[in-house]
Amino acid sequence: MAVISASLIKELRDITKAGMVDCKKALTESDGDLDAAIKILREKGLAAAVKRSGKIAAEGLISAVLSDDGSRAVIVEVNSETDFVAKNDTFKKFVASAAEKALASDSETPDTFFEEKWDADSTVAEALSQMISTIGENIKIRRFRRFIRNDGCFLSAYIHAGGRVAAITELEAPEINDAVKETAKNIAMQIASMRPVFLSSEDVDPEYREKETEIARAQTSAENDAAPPDKQKPAAILEKMLEGRFRKNIESVTLLEQPYIKDDTNKLKVKDYLKSVGKDVKVKRFVRFETGEGVEKKVEDFADEVNKLIN
Repeated sequence: MAVISASLIKELRDITKAGMVDCKKALTESDGDLDAAIKILREKGLAAAVKRSGKIAAEGLISAVLSDDGSRAVIVEVNSETDFVAKNDTFKKFVASAAEKALASDSETPDTFFEEKWDADSTVAEALSQMISTIGENIKIRRFRRFIRNDGCFLSAYIHAGGRVAAITELEAPEINDAVKETAKNIAMQIASMRPVFLSSEDVDPEYREKETEIARAQTSAENDAAPPDKQKPAAILEKMLEGRFRKNIESVTLLEQPYIKDDTNKLKVKDYLKSVGKDVKVKRFVRFETGEGVEKKVEDFADEVNKLIN
């Protein structure tokens, strides 16, 4: 059985907002598997909705830049081992340079990008090696994604949370005017802040639907079973509750269905905001990176480490 460290319990609590005791029980039940523990808590109705694509663990920075003519945009993630290095000016300059190189490049993968020229005397891979030597810890250009602007479209980028999150969006419109440009910026901000996974309900992945339906069904069933016999709902009512719970979850991760963050009334959805700008103004595509998503960093038990040093 895996050792359930205090730091792992805290990580689960930070993600789910569930109680410490419940987090420990879920981790014990899942034998230390964080994702499985999240699912257990959600099925029991003890966790807040988790909108993330992976374990947020690695440090580093994300940069999103546009070409001068606005025809190209790129988003790049560069990882470091510690947050201390991520705040280092030398590291920040390297990330900015890496983004500019990726913007000008036609490479589709980091492997081919590493072979390209960084400057007259070195490749990207060699510049990275030099940065590792200078910084004194492992640095990794983990991923990037580049957009080439489509006809009748406008690209916009937004960097959030000091470089821990960034987003790029492409808006399609009959006329690219100041209103459309401002809208693209606002939508990029929405994406960075609210973590949409899909553009519309039609784009929701079938596997995601199946997983979320399973969790919603378990939550609904558990709540009904816990109620007094005279308060328990019939199957038909439970099915409607399930549909409502699932729809609410889908809306939270679907860009067009999300509440528009700059609307103080909290009644305007993103799709309504777009219509207010123009009936033919549409989000064509978007991308969002968050530092370390999908990367699991080894979690050490501090007390255990101290004991190892003593021994």
